Amino acid sequence: MTKTTRILAASVIILLVSACASQIDAGVAEDAGTPGFLWGLWHGFVFPFAWIGSLFDPDIAVYAVPNNGGWYDFGFFLGITVLGGGSWFSSKKKRRKD
Repeated sequence: MTKTTRILAASVIILLVSACASQIDAGVAEDAGTPGFLWGLWHGFVFPFAWIGSLFDPDIAVYAVPNNGGWYDFGFFLGITVLGGGSWFSSKKKRRKD
C-alpha cells in the first residue's frame, strides 16, 4: 500500500467514526453557571486524576453534564492536549551522549 492510500484510508475511517459522535440535547444548557470554556479547560487538565478517582468513586465524573456545548468541549480538548502535555512528552526523543 502506498503512503497516499494509507492516509486516505485513515482519513475515511476517522470521518466515519466521527460521524457517530453526538451529544444529547439534555447535556447542553444555556443557564447561567453552566460549565463553559474555562471549566472545560480545567476539567481537561485534571482529567487523568479525575479518571483515576472515577475508578474508585462513582460520584467523580471526568466530564461535566450539562455543559454549554461546543465551547466546553473545545476547552476540554485544549486542557487534555495542551495543558495535560498531550503528545509532547512522547514526541521528545532521548539523545544518547557518546
